[in-house]
Amino acid sequence: MPIQIGSIRPSMSLIYNGMPHIVVNCEHAKLGRGAAFCRVKLRNMKNAQVIDVTLRYSDKVEAAFIEKKTLQYLYNDGEQYHFLDMETYEELILREELLADVKDMLQDNLELSGLSYENELVSLELPLSLEFKITETEPGVRGDTVKAGTKPAKISTGMVIMVPLFVNTGDVVKIDTKTREYLGRV
Repeated sequence: MPIQIGSIRPSMSLIYNGMPHIVVNCEHAKLGRGAAFCRVKLRNMKNAQVIDVTLRYSDKVEAAFIEKKTLQYLYNDGEQYHFLDMETYEELILREELLADVKDMLQDNLELSGLSYENELVSLELPLSLEFKITETEPGVRGDTVKAGTKPAKISTGMVIMVPLFVNTGDVVKIDTKTREYLGRV
């Protein structure tokens, strides 16, 4: 189904040059007498390439029908990540290059949303926040407060985040999955 260029928004899925893409960023512009246009950054759902495109109102772009499935993360074998479809109990596989932005947040038995296009798993959506155990950080000192500063801490998946000085090894913290920032202790 064709869509208007003016209705394009970030995280929208559309078909460009016959391939499904997710809109990473868009900027609408109307310059004086000229025709309006939209500068769009698109991420290809099948090969994870990011391209910059300028779309004019005369261009034809279609909305992509993306199906959301509830998945559970099982394991990775080095090159591929394996997930379980919670409705059909079918095992689905996703290549590592398609997970560049979420693979450092995957933990065993994590439930998340899988995006599929034409019955092929193409991308993942994490929950808004996740809880992780701190496996390595400098010890906190009595008197350290939230406003005093931050320090690096390694979480159970191996990713390093910045946490307040009072957080210790073994604490469980909540992290925003979009910005990868500390939200609080659990």
